[in-house]
Amino acid sequence: MSRMIFEPILEDLKSKMVFLGGPRQCGKTFLAKEVLKSFGSEKNYFNWDSYDDRKIILSQAWGKEKLIALDEIHKYPRWKNFVKGIYDTKKDFHNFIITGSARLDVYKRGGDSMFGRYHYWRLHPFTLSELPKKISKEEAFQKLMRVGGFPEPFLNSSERTARRWRKERFDLILREDIRDLEKVNEIQNISLLVDLLRTRVGSLIVVSNLAADLQVAPNTVKRWIEILERMYFIFVVRPYTEKLSRAISKPFKIYFYDNADVDGDEGVVFENLVATHLLKKIQFTEDREGYRQQLYFIRDKEGREVDFAITKDKKLEYLIEAKLSDNEISKNLLYYSEKLKPLNSIQLVANIKREYKKNKLEVNSAKEFLFHFR
Repeated sequence: MSRMIFEPILEDLKSKMVFLGGPRQCGKTFLAKEVLKSFGSEKNYFNWDSYDDRKIILSQAWGKEKLIALDEIHKYPRWKNFVKGIYDTKKDFHNFIITGSARLDVYKRGGDSMFGRYHYWRLHPFTLSELPKKISKEEAFQKLMRVGGFPEPFLNSSERTARRWRKERFDLILREDIRDLEKVNEIQNISLLVDLLRTRVGSLIVVSNLAADLQVAPNTVKRWIEILERMYFIFVVRPYTEKLSRAISKPFKIYFYDNADVDGDEGVVFENLVATHLLKKIQFTEDREGYRQQLYFIRDKEGREVDFAITKDKKLEYLIEAKLSDNEISKNLLYYSEKLKPLNSIQLVANIKREYKKNKLEVNSAKEFLFHFR
């Protein structure tokens, strides 16, 4: 199937390089090869992890076709200068799509030597807003809750196969990606941290508590969390504090790109599912339209909390509460809706009896809302 960012990438390649980031095994290689096909450049896919491809990349011995795909080249220590050089000298003859399973944009710290030369896109696993053909919303929802949205387990559907696939993927991230890119020696401790985070999805994360559990320094835990973020394994959602004098400011929340990584009850898994859908939507809007969007949660010192808040260019667009089966409007959602006056206040319910609207608050089917939230 064609992914939702396929056509925008084709458009961007008319004028600039495209950088394509996203979690390992979410379909970046497949998408890159589909893009190559549309340019008639099928043979010009090269992966830095391949010894033979690495020789071709360094010697620039690719074909004469217009488009070149370079996969995992961020593992080359001098990749930015290399790509900048070949683009500046060969852009009249070639264009490039650069893909990687780590955050390619994070390496802009200290100045971006390639500014103005590329557009950055992020690919996500399947969601209700982007499904393979002939899969209904209901079937997709059940798959997302059981095996997650990564293409291989999602299309296979077997929970046993999904568990084996997930273990192999995690081992690759730990043993190859983190080792190659981050020069971390404490691989086993990072694995222990992931086990702790799996049980704390949607809960407030206090770094000092995790550090005590792991018997390491808080700054070490903070660095490990940043590494897992860069590897597109987890994402952090921070508290919204604008116009809230009593809002908490330091604890944050963790969610997983793979919904099946969550170790919790059905309600927690559903909250993670909603978080991944919202993140995918706002990152697509950022990458395509250029707006600055951010995903937050809200919680004050009295314990009043709303699961998600979305801002667009710093303006509060959405307050969203995720409920597995509760059709009654959340008192906290009502409180913050009246206090902050967002453009939209929505309670998403997985197992809903009926949709309705009360004043400016909407109680919607999560499946229907997230299907159209693209």
